[in-house]
Amino acid sequence: MEARRVAVDDLMQTGYVYTLTEPIGRNFAPDFQPELTPKKMLALGVFGGRYLTDCTVEFPADWFAGAKLSPRRDPRLNYFGVDASQSLAEWRRKGWIYAEDPRGWFQWYCRYHMGRRCVDDARQIKRWRAMRRHAAQIRRHCERGDVDCRPRQRQALLQWAYDSRRI
Repeated sequence: MEARRVAVDDLMQTGYVYTLTEPIGRNFAPDFQPELTPKKMLALGVFGGRYLTDCTVEFPADWFAGAKLSPRRDPRLNYFGVDASQSLAEWRRKGWIYAEDPRGWFQWYCRYHMGRRCVDDARQIKRWRAMRRHAAQIRRHCERGDVDCRPRQRQALLQWAYDSRRI
């Protein structure tokens, strides 16, 4: 694959350029196997519909064709209809934001899925792997297939590319 450069110009980031070095959706780290693609996550409903609404030029148009998006954060657009997010200010306070991905985990994942690899990959993959504990809690406390059990935890998993509907 020939490397391709992407120039970013949106409300939160201008002048940032990154290089895609892997084919889209391929060659992930062996310990990073998300169950959902960014396109599927956006279609199911994540982050109250308020994520990437000004970044549609950066990512494939088909990701947004069936996406549940909104100019204002609306938890009713989330697949489980609940708010399962912390504010960006809280993410910053906790040191979860990597400077090149000012929107956080999902922005990193979208860019990783597109083929970007960067110095923050190992940290983000470690954070993704840590979310498995929530799946274990759902398995322990909910009847299999009962998607109404622990909706906030299920939504959080969905926002980390885990398909909690299959638990």
